[in-house]
Amino acid sequence: MKVIILAGGYGSRLGSITKEIPKPMVAIGERPIIWHIMKIYSHFKHTDFIISLGYKKEVIKEYFHNYHIHANDFTVHLGSKDIGLLNAHDEADWKVTLIDTGLNTLKGARIKRLEKHLPDDELIMATYGDGVANIDIDKLIAFHKKHGKTLTITGVRPPSRFGEIIEKNSKLTRFREKPQISTGLINGGFFVFDKRLLKHLTTDEGCDLEHGVFEKLAKSRQIMVYKHTGQWQCVDTERDLKHLNKIWDDGNAFWKMWE
Repeated sequence: MKVIILAGGYGSRLGSITKEIPKPMVAIGERPIIWHIMKIYSHFKHTDFIISLGYKKEVIKEYFHNYHIHANDFTVHLGSKDIGLLNAHDEADWKVTLIDTGLNTLKGARIKRLEKHLPDDELIMATYGDGVANIDIDKLIAFHKKHGKTLTITGVRPPSRFGEIIEKNSKLTRFREKPQISTGLINGGFFVFDKRLLKHLTTDEGCDLEHGVFEKLAKSRQIMVYKHTGQWQCVDTERDLKHLNKIWDDGNAFWKMWE
């Protein structure tokens, strides 16, 4: 099953960080967040990726074109330029297709512009290039197959932007750093859909997903929500990025299911 990763946006809320690199290339540990997202899918044996490119597309292209260099130690003979790899990475079965879908293109049009690369008779998965979760992809797919609608989106409870103070009689009894919000779901990415979705999309760069298409499909009862009760986090701000890096560095990365 093919996995689309929408990786073309500007990521302007990250400020100076995304002046040189696109948001999906911001690092968590020593790897870009797009790699972490792909590792989630590959843990469930989905390794056929299509990356929708736009802003700073050359950075993502270079990373995957030279992945064997980025992911391994190596020896280079400067005369012949021959390279000898000194170790091996675990992503040898990944197939990564990189497609430029335009600089200012919105998400719906990005998916539509990938249509010729998508199978006619298979389900398709898609997600954003900035969010990680300890989601069970097998259960997500089974949920989608069971209801038979056009599209499944994953509903998540986002962490609070601020720590939560718990007090009694004005005395602090507990402080929780960025707890999950207990009520209300948001769209956390991790979609599953069939090609009926593409009939509602156009290649016009102003064709979005959430505004317009999702609203229309919701009215016709063609969207179902898979409720992910585990953890989820996206990188929207520099603070989010620092938070995910701390989790990773402390050995508590909730999305690291591959080890």
